[in-house]
This record gives sequence, structure tokens and C-alpha cells, in this order.
Amino acid sequence: MEIAEISLGDIQKCMNWKSITFDWNQARAFLVTAEEGSLSAAARALGLTQPTLSRQVAALEETLGVTLFERVSKSLVLTEAGIELAEHVRAMGDAASRISLAASGQSQQIEGLVTISATDLMAANVLPDILRNLRRKAPAIELKVLCTNSLSDLRRREADIAVRHVEPDHPDLYARKLREAPARIYAARSYLEKIGRKPTRKDAADLDFVGYDNNEELVKYLRVFGLDVSEANINLGSPSGIVAWQYVCEGFGLSIMADEIAAHYPEIVPAFEDVEPITFPIWLVTHRELHTSRRIRMVFDHLAEGLLAVRPPVVG
Repeated sequence: MEIAEISLGDIQKCMNWKSITFDWNQARAFLVTAEEGSLSAAARALGLTQPTLSRQVAALEETLGVTLFERVSKSLVLTEAGIELAEHVRAMGDAASRISLAASGQSQQIEGLVTISATDLMAANVLPDILRNLRRKAPAIELKVLCTNSLSDLRRREADIAVRHVEPDHPDLYARKLREAPARIYAARSYLEKIGRKPTRKDAADLDFVGYDNNEELVKYLRVFGLDVSEANINLGSPSGIVAWQYVCEGFGLSIMADEIAAHYPEIVPAFEDVEPITFPIWLVTHRELHTSRRIRMVFDHLAEGLLAVRPPVVG
């Protein structure tokens, strides 16, 4: 049977409806408790009393026949079964949000300001296509992109949603790891032409590098690639990622860049013959208002979907 010929009836035949025995409200209570870290915080987020929420979580555990939380001191910690279930229920919650929006036509009605924090290079190269689709879907939402290479304080509402490369460690924040992204050391073709060839790892100490905000940190990353370099190799830099990257494009030196960003610059190529790429995480982070604000939920889900869909190019 061709995929195009599959009908609703075929899907219904494949579904084992009798196996779906739990209540969505109980699953939602479990998920929000897992994300908030306590029954009291989850109850506030859902507008329920703590005893009601506790009963819903207990009922889900009884229905599934597993223990989902362990109480450690005054906190709730997910068991292995709880961690596994949370991923599935989170996907259900995302789908439920999209269904609610689609069924009521609310995507056109949701309005208000949402501030997104991202590095300037990601904001300029990766986000435009994602935000263009969001503008078509929800034209009444006002978007502001805060370009910063430091970590915005979401708890103080410097931004509503942040794209980060490190996992936040504050319990008031909700974070979702989207994927690992490849990065490597790049150089302008003009720089390589100047030195006459593509260098190898052993040439690193004699090469020029362009820095960003923190040269000491950049040296640590370069050493992860196996390069024997020091801060003396960094002869030019800028706290602005876009400015520093432009210096790389102009042939001033080498630097690290994500493949999906470097692909936008045809004058840039991988610098080394014998240095493998590394990967870094992409996290999407927001504050707990995700559970109560439709506009933040919508933008968060759209960003997650868009960033997950980015496929880094094949780099030769």
C-alpha cells in the first residue's frame, strides 16, 4: 500500500484503543509536577489544589503500575520509569497544545510581545526562516530578538525564551535539549591561499586566530580540537560574534563556527585537513510561564520545531 493511500480507517485498524487506559488530566498533572519539581509549584501552575494534583499523580501511578517519583528530602525526583514516561507525555502535551490552537483558530488571535534571546550569529543566520513561518502562523504576536553572546537572565524577564548552548541550572527554568550540532574550525579561502595550503594540526601554533568575547575560553575549545595554541595566537577579536566572524571571512585568521552557520558563507571552508568536528548542544529555555501563557507556549513550540528541523550541511 502506498503511503498516500492510507486512510483514517487504516489508521484506526492499527491503533489498539483498548491499550490507552490512562486519563490525560492525570498525565498532565504528572508532567507539570516533573517540570516544576514539586506538587505545590505544579498545583499553582495548573490552578489546582495540591491534594487534587497529588491524587491525580497517584492515580496515574496506580493505573500504570509503576512508581514515577521518589521523595528525596523535600523534593520529588523522577524514577527511571518516570524519566522515560516524561518524554512521551511531553510529546503528548506539545501535540495537545497544537490541537487546541488549531481547533479554535487561536493562532490568529494570540497576541502580545515575546522576546527571544540568541547569539547574534544564530539570530542572523538560523532564525530568519523559522521566524518567517511563525509570522505567517501568528501575525498578532510581536517578536523581539535580543542578540547577546551571554546568558540572558530569564527569571528577571530579560527574555522570555533563550536559545542556549549550556544547560541552565536553576529550577525555576524549563529547558529542552533539542539536538547536538556539529562545529569545526573554519578559515577564509583567502587566508589559506596566503599560507599556500590547508594546514594540519601540527601547524596550529603558527596560525592566526580570531577571538570572540573570551580568548581564554576560546583557547580551551581549540585545545579540545587537539590544537596546541595559546592566547598569543589570537591577534584580533570582538565581543560581537558577527563582527568577529566577518574578520574570519576577510581572511584575518581562523575560528570555530557551527556548520549550519558557516554554510551561509561560501568564502569560508574547513581550515584543517586532519581535525575532526566536535558537537555542542542546543537548548531551548524559558521560564515557568510556559504553562500559563499561550503566546510563549506557541513561540517556544515553533522554535523547537524549527530548530529541530535544521539539518547541518555535509561538509567536505
